[in-house]
Amino acid sequence: MELVDGPSIVAKPARHYIGIRLVTPFRGMFAVRDRLMDELYSWADDRAIAYGHTFFRLHVVDMGGPMDVEVGVITDEAIGDSGRVRAGVLPAGRYATLAYINHGRRANGMLRDWSQEEGLALDCTASPEGERFGCRYEAYLTDPRSERMKTRWQIELAIRLADKLP
Repeated sequence: MELVDGPSIVAKPARHYIGIRLVTPFRGMFAVRDRLMDELYSWADDRAIAYGHTFFRLHVVDMGGPMDVEVGVITDEAIGDSGRVRAGVLPAGRYATLAYINHGRRANGMLRDWSQEEGLALDCTASPEGERFGCRYEAYLTDPRSERMKTRWQIELAIRLADKLP
């Protein structure tokens, strides 16, 4: 893993997005992510909707079972729902973040370890389905459409902190 920036705490504003959310097993999850990205790009492009960074949000994490995930793109304003595509908001708050290239599992472990060492409480609760996050995502700072080699993507990992929520 190449660490590009962080770890650090970053205050983020609320951000509108459109996305497709579903539940899928951890095994094969990234192939599902790739298909959802293609579907979402086509949907937005067909409607001439301007959008920013793509992200992969993990709502509920269970590495041994189903994962509740969402692929989204940031938009300048709220966009209405249509079929599988739903509008949403990434919530404002303080986030533990780091940027990296390659080896997402290592980056996730590093950010969680750093947060624990710093005494930071993540916005996360245990549930029967797994760890439920208030907001945890990977923002693809490299456009996946221009760089198909995932090992070259620069990714910002962000997990909202439980303290000082707006």
